[in-house]
Amino acid sequence: MSNSVASDIAKRAAVAARAVATLTEQQKNDVLQRMANAIRKHQDKILEVNQQDMAAGREKDLSDAMLDRLQLNPERIEGMATAIEEIIELKDPVGERMPFTTRPNGIVVEKMRIPLGVICMIYEARPNVTADAGALCFKSGNAVILRCGREAIESSKAIAAALHEALRESDLPEDVITVVPTPDRDLMLNLLQQDDYIDLVIPRGGEGLIHFVSDNSKIPVIQHYKGVCHLYVDKDADLDKALNLLLNGKTQRTGVCNALEGLLVHKDIAEQFLPKAAAALQEKGVKIHSDQTSASYFEQPDIISTDAFGEEYLALEIAVRTVADFDAGIKHIQDFGSGHTEVIATENETTAQRFIREVDSAVTMWNASSRFSDGGQLGLGAEIGISTSKLHAYGPMGLQALTTEKFVVTGTGQTRD
Repeated sequence: MSNSVASDIAKRAAVAARAVATLTEQQKNDVLQRMANAIRKHQDKILEVNQQDMAAGREKDLSDAMLDRLQLNPERIEGMATAIEEIIELKDPVGERMPFTTRPNGIVVEKMRIPLGVICMIYEARPNVTADAGALCFKSGNAVILRCGREAIESSKAIAAALHEALRESDLPEDVITVVPTPDRDLMLNLLQQDDYIDLVIPRGGEGLIHFVSDNSKIPVIQHYKGVCHLYVDKDADLDKALNLLLNGKTQRTGVCNALEGLLVHKDIAEQFLPKAAAALQEKGVKIHSDQTSASYFEQPDIISTDAFGEEYLALEIAVRTVADFDAGIKHIQDFGSGHTEVIATENETTAQRFIREVDSAVTMWNASSRFSDGGQLGLGAEIGISTSKLHAYGPMGLQALTTEKFVVTGTGQTRD
């Protein structure tokens, strides 16, 4: 039964994708504004349903990080509506033509951006993904199938009901944005086999979910296993600036993938910086996991071995290591980073540029908080996910990452010899 249900969902989405692909930018923007308005209009209903999901989550002993992602409030709902309006302001990439070459025989070769088609989003306790993914896929001319985890299923359906209202008012099929009505795992497995209709799968959630989807999908998968982000405080850092980057990156919001999980400090400034960091982190209630060299600066740290670095805590915890020099800091990131976001605090531009060139992560930052590693903060509008694999996108994924390119060739009757 679940195989036929999955096939039907995928087929209907593929048909709906053709309706979206032909809309003009203005038509899409008009529908998106209706979506934002509908989310505001149905705020009370969405909050009511979310409270039910939150109560169920507490009964199931969900982690604080999962509950934080699950919880909605008026500010977060307004944030969803505002994110859709920010997407309206973004240039529609669909149909954009890029000159490529003019051949000696006179044919003109261009590239043109086109939608991917049907995107399947699989996510856990993130109800806001329903609005973000629905709007981003719609603006980029795609249909989307949203498979939400059981933790947020009712919240996701309530948000989708608002989006569907906007689609109906615009004479568009609801299958443009499909919410899978059950978190049944067999149904998800069967969706992952629908490669005739679904063009891309984007999982968002824990490392176990990403591995499961990647291992079982016949469809290309965007991977983002975890966010182990580091701040490297260089010997030429402004220490007050570095401390602010540390506190913002670690404590502003802990249960997110762009929060700091590691602090690396050059040995030449460890004696000046680590006492400041220790006092500030203690005041915020941050648990310290430290190497032996850094331990003396902290009160009762958890001293860990080298192979214990690289954890994604998603909590008020951080791993601290003193490194001998810049190269040792880079080596640590290579060994324990996850390809998400890495930050250097330094006033030395040459060192900063080396860091940017040599660190292989989707986002590298110089004197800026890791918390800016987010589609909205980087000017993409709401992001559909962050890719830590390099095909076909790397880093936060906005509208352009939800399109592909085709060749357009214009001639005057040329034939090949």
